[in-house]
Amino acid sequence: MSADPFLIVGGGIGGLGAALALAREGRPVHLFERAAQFHEVGAGIQLGPNVFRMFDRLGLRNAILATAVQPDALVMRSALDGHEVVRVPLGPRFVERFGNPYAVIHRADLHTALLEACQAQHGITLETGQGAVSFTQDETGVTLEVQGGRRMRGEALIGADGLWSTIRAQLIDDGRPLVSGHIAYRAVLPMQDVPPELRRQEVVLWAGPRLHLVHYPLRRGELMNLVAVFHSDHYAEGWDQKGDTALLWRHFEGTRPEVRAMLEKIETWRYWVLCDREPARGWTRGRATLLGDAAHPMLQYLAQGANMALEDAVCLTDQLSLHGNDVPSAFAAYEQARMLRTARVQLTARFYGEIYHAGGVKAELRDQMLGGGGEGAWDGMEWLYGGPDWPGMR
Repeated sequence: MSADPFLIVGGGIGGLGAALALAREGRPVHLFERAAQFHEVGAGIQLGPNVFRMFDRLGLRNAILATAVQPDALVMRSALDGHEVVRVPLGPRFVERFGNPYAVIHRADLHTALLEACQAQHGITLETGQGAVSFTQDETGVTLEVQGGRRMRGEALIGADGLWSTIRAQLIDDGRPLVSGHIAYRAVLPMQDVPPELRRQEVVLWAGPRLHLVHYPLRRGELMNLVAVFHSDHYAEGWDQKGDTALLWRHFEGTRPEVRAMLEKIETWRYWVLCDREPARGWTRGRATLLGDAAHPMLQYLAQGANMALEDAVCLTDQLSLHGNDVPSAFAAYEQARMLRTARVQLTARFYGEIYHAGGVKAELRDQMLGGGGEGAWDGMEWLYGGPDWPGMR
């Protein structure tokens, strides 16, 4: 095995997951993060049963469950009249069906668990303040140039640098991400400030025409995560902009008192513009490949972005083990193994956005289609929560 490290660009959830997975298999890793320090912007994320198999491989299950909340149900309600559209139970029978729980966690807590595991793992070098500029490759390795002109030699390169990936631009060069026109405002609220009738151990989504509000508990129930999404062309591109409360209220005018009661508790919102890309092949060229949002950015409506990135990390590692030292073949097999599953999530997430934001007759049809709910809804989740599977998976 080469003494040169695997080079990873990006220190988010996917990049750290890949570093940990590779190092646990005895492969040296050198990770470069553009920001001056490791941190994760955002609030809550959802963890499907599929990602807990990845946590087991990474040795993180206990660290995740220490701060995560396991909700009792996924619930959709009408943001206009309050009726319950669908309820999906997540209790013991759900866990038995899929072999793992459904959980919600603060994004920073997940990121911290990954970072601390990487810091404790032999064979991982972490650098901050080092953004990627470009790379070249030959038959034996890759040379990465970072800001300031420094060059680093590695056995291979993994671009885990997110939606605006520098590595993707060199590999695929397919232009800017697609802007959905959906804006997400996010905030967290101390649980004692949440109206008592809304302090539920549930993931609740209030669906309305061209908008929705989702809320669920975080950090052992100490916080409530709020994400308010609406359609608008009034935005600045970016992940962490200050929200316009007046604009938010204009879009949520006429919604249920419960919805407005949650929104009025927040004085300062941060927002981001929801973007994705068309599913595309070409993540891999020789000894360079992409992972997570750099490979397959998706809208958040299926709540699978972090889950897919961690699946990528473990799958990539398994393909390297399966193909020995033939990195190009391993990377090509990784892309093939992940392409259709991640593309299905990307496209299904778009469809769910339409479902959540339906109005009029479309909303009536949605309610009729989803009205069964209960344990019967689990059948439609099998493709996602019952997986993943790939050659060489352990």
